[in-house]
Amino acid sequence: METTVANYFADHVWLPHGWANQVGIGMNERGALSAADVQSARGDARYLGRYVLPGMPNLHSHAFQRAMAGLAERQTNPSDSFWTWREIMYAFAGRVGPDDLRAIAAQLYVEMLKAGYSHVCEFHYLHHQPDGKPYADPAAMSLALIEAAREAGIGLTLLPTLYMTGGFDGRALSERQRRFGFDVDGYLALLQQLVKMENAALRIGVALHSLRAVPERAMRTVLAAEITRAMPVHIHIAEQIGEVQDCLALRNARPVEWLLDNLPVDARWCLVHATHMTAQETQRLAQSGAVAGLCPTTEANLGDGLFPLKAYINDNGAFGIGSDSHISVSPVEELRWLEYGQRLATRHRNIAVSAMSHSVGETLHAAALRGGAQAAGVAAGVIEAGARADLIVLDESSSLLAGRDEASLIDTFLFAGNANLVRHVMANGEWVVRDFRHRDEERIAARYRDTVTRLAGIS
Repeated sequence: METTVANYFADHVWLPHGWANQVGIGMNERGALSAADVQSARGDARYLGRYVLPGMPNLHSHAFQRAMAGLAERQTNPSDSFWTWREIMYAFAGRVGPDDLRAIAAQLYVEMLKAGYSHVCEFHYLHHQPDGKPYADPAAMSLALIEAAREAGIGLTLLPTLYMTGGFDGRALSERQRRFGFDVDGYLALLQQLVKMENAALRIGVALHSLRAVPERAMRTVLAAEITRAMPVHIHIAEQIGEVQDCLALRNARPVEWLLDNLPVDARWCLVHATHMTAQETQRLAQSGAVAGLCPTTEANLGDGLFPLKAYINDNGAFGIGSDSHISVSPVEELRWLEYGQRLATRHRNIAVSAMSHSVGETLHAAALRGGAQAAGVAAGVIEAGARADLIVLDESSSLLAGRDEASLIDTFLFAGNANLVRHVMANGEWVVRDFRHRDEERIAARYRDTVTRLAGIS
C-alpha cells in the first residue's frame, strides 16, 4: 500500500462531477493523488486556497515555433495563407539546433505552467540537421525536448513525428523539409530508444504528420508494430481547404472520411484541427471516440477556418485544446476563442453548452480537461485518487473574482479579462509555480533571450 506523504485542503475543488466543497487532497510518494475526500475537516492539512482546479493538458505543441511568434505578420503575398506562413516557418526551423531547441522549449514550458497548463503533447518533427543528415545521436532533438520538460517541471507526451513525403502525390521532401524526414525503420528505432525513458512525467506516443506526408503503407506498418499498439496516436488533418481538395483529387475521399474508412481510429487517436468536415464526418469522428485537437488561436492566426463545434458537442464528441504555434500560451484564450469563433459565425451567444451544463465555461473547461488527458495518454486533467497530482490554485484575491461563487467561477475565469488568475501550480506532485513565479524562470528566460537573439542575428 502506498503512503500518503502530503495532505492538502481547499474550500472548493473541481472534481470529475463539478465543484465540491471542503475537500481533503492526499498525495503519495509517486506524485499521484491518493485521495480527494469531500466535506473533510481541515485538521493539520496544508491549506491550498479557496479555488483549486486540475492542471490543463495542452494536446498540441510545436515548441520551436514559440521563438518565431510575431515574425510572420507582414504581408509577403496578397494571398497570404497557411502555405506562405509555412515557408517562413521552414526558414526559421532551419536555424534551430538541439541546444537552441532546449532553450526555446524550456522557456515555453515555463510560460505554459504559469498559465495553468501542467502537461504538453509535443508534436515533434524537427529531427535532423538542416541538411537532413542525422545528428550523431538520431534522438538528439527529442532528448532536448525531454530535458526541457524536466527542467521546467511540466509533464510531457513526446510525439516523434513520421514525415516522409511532400504531398499526396508522394513527391520527395523539399530541401527545407529534409530535416523532418524518417523512413519507417528509422522511426521505429527512434521510438524504441525513447520509450525506455518513460516515467511518471514522460509518455511517448506516435505522430503521423498528415495524410499528405505519410503514405498509407507506412501508416499501417507503424500502427501494426508491437511498440506502438498502446501508444497515443496523433495526426494533423483537414486543417486547410487545399488539403481537402488534394485528398479528394488523389484519394477520392475527404481527409477525415478517408482516415475513418481506412485506419483503426479509436480513443487512442487525436485528430488535430479536423477543421473542414461534413456533417457526416463530424458525427463519425464523435462516434469514433477519438479526440479532436483544437487550437483556436493558431487556427485563427493561420486563417484555417472554424471547427463545427456545436454539432460535435451535440454528438458527444471528445475534444481538447492546444497552443500549437504558440502565438498565445493560454488555456483561457484558447477556450475563449473556441466559443467566440462560433458566436461570430452564428451571430448568437452561449454556443458551447450541453445537456449536462448550460454554462459555456464549465462545458468547455470540463471537456478540454477530459479530452486533453485522453489525447496525452496520461491520468491527468482530473482530481481523484490515482491521477497525477497536477493542481492549479486560483488567485482568490483578484478583483476579477470579487462577488463570484462556484456557480460563476469558471465562466469568470474564462471570460472576465486577461489578468492571469493562476497563482500556484503543482505538476506531478511538485510545486513549480508559487505566487505567479516559476521556480527557475530567471535563468531559463535569460538563456532563451540569448538564444533567440543569436538566432535572429541581432547584436
